[in-house]
Amino acid sequence: MNVINRHIYKAIREYQGKYPILVLTGPRQSGKTTLLKKLFPDYRYVSLENPDVRDFALKDPNGFLAEYNDQMIFDEVQQAPALFSYLQTLVDSRPDRMGGFILSGSQNFHPMERITQSLAGRVALFKLFPLDIQELKEANLLAVDPFDQLIHGFYPALYDRKISPGVFYSNYVQTYVNRDVTELMNVKDLRQFQNFLSLCASRAGQLLNLSALANEAGISQPTAKSWLSALESSYITFRLYPFHKNFSKRVVKTPKLYFYDTGLLAFLLKIKNRETLLTHPVKGALFENMVIAEFHKQMHHGYRDESPWFWRDNHGDEVDLLLDQGLSLDIFEIKASETILTKNFDGLAKFEGISDNPISKKGLIHAGDLNQKRSHGQVISWKDFPEF
Repeated sequence: MNVINRHIYKAIREYQGKYPILVLTGPRQSGKTTLLKKLFPDYRYVSLENPDVRDFALKDPNGFLAEYNDQMIFDEVQQAPALFSYLQTLVDSRPDRMGGFILSGSQNFHPMERITQSLAGRVALFKLFPLDIQELKEANLLAVDPFDQLIHGFYPALYDRKISPGVFYSNYVQTYVNRDVTELMNVKDLRQFQNFLSLCASRAGQLLNLSALANEAGISQPTAKSWLSALESSYITFRLYPFHKNFSKRVVKTPKLYFYDTGLLAFLLKIKNRETLLTHPVKGALFENMVIAEFHKQMHHGYRDESPWFWRDNHGDEVDLLLDQGLSLDIFEIKASETILTKNFDGLAKFEGISDNPISKKGLIHAGDLNQKRSHGQVISWKDFPEF
């Protein structure tokens, strides 16, 4: 079996000696528990999903932390967020002890809110997502074709246990997505929520019109907003916001909606094979989603603090991915094609001509294997984008 090296290992090891508490969040089944047990084999592991353990932590937190007071991995900590205040008292009583507690959770909602309130300055936060392209390449598991890879998805179980994508994602939606969202929000009609989830999938890579989404789903706009927040909190979807610094009012200021994993996205859209995808009207949007999600994964797995955006004006000129480097910008166009045309660089050239910031990198990320430097910008293969 191929051994998959998770790149976030390095950052976690580095900060283990600098903070008393490390927190690892991310979607369910992204490999958090496996990673922590491998990284910290000498630590005791306790899951708050266990009803007996959770009852102990909630009803007697002092007794719980007297029992489990050092070199501990507490998994699924969103089940007992009240524990954070007691942890604060404990770690403050021994300021020289670093890396004594590792917390893990699958929801970004309640735990993060409590952590910022209770454990500010005492905790290093990490996010583990499904496998990134670089990790798959190093393990010789990356598909040759980007559309095969897109449909197959990036969750570790697809590779470790060789589960077919159809079976994996069907179970994933039923077991995790529905459960987590109903825990976060009072969803009375699960079928209506599942319809909402599918409608979100059909809008991946598009500007988010919350009112239109709510109308089509047959729910109120506040309900749509609440459900979308729950999907983001469970690391299913995310928004990419428009870059409008130093630009006029003619610039679009509505975010785009994306999914963290394109395998789940393809499953929700009932796209089961490459042939179906190649003739599907969402082909370009799904390829763009894969590249944007890849950047997010690389950013978090490398523990880098970067600012991804997109840019679009009211004439339709667009930059698919923009990275704000402070004094300069990196800009990228994303095309689901192997054929590279000069006009593919037009949006980048338009933006460069009106931007107040100098452009440090300019590239076209495409679905082929070609890497080439051109006068208009760099041509970058989808599988080499992370290295670029």
